[in-house]
Amino acid sequence: MKTGTDDLSLPKATVQKIITEILSPAYPGTTFAKDARDLLIDCCVEFITLISSEANEIAEKEAKKTIATEHIDKALRELGFPEYVQEVLASAGEHKEALKVREKRGNKMDQSGLSEAELLRQQEALFKSATEKYNQGPT
Repeated sequence: MKTGTDDLSLPKATVQKIITEILSPAYPGTTFAKDARDLLIDCCVEFITLISSEANEIAEKEAKKTIATEHIDKALRELGFPEYVQEVLASAGEHKEALKVREKRGNKMDQSGLSEAELLRQQEALFKSATEKYNQGPT
């Protein structure tokens, strides 16, 4: 029987990286079989679905259309996972800071004070210079 979550998954490369970088050093010499990795992916998807559904219900009770960090916090506590709250909130804070940095980088073009045409002219000049250097070969 196919459910709505049968087509949900996590990238296998990402899960493999987690296994390699986090789990393997903690348990040296241990390897993960492919079916164990796939089971881990299924468990992760199920956990995310559980938390998301609970957070959505909490948001709906508060007449909110957007699930916020506090809804995830409350969902974790209500589902019996209070030990995850601190780490989740720390990760949310780190993500928020990373977004601020990304936004600042995106505004550098606006902050340059140059018109789009001038920026394009400078870019073309840089490309021309790089092409000339490349065509000259090693010096």
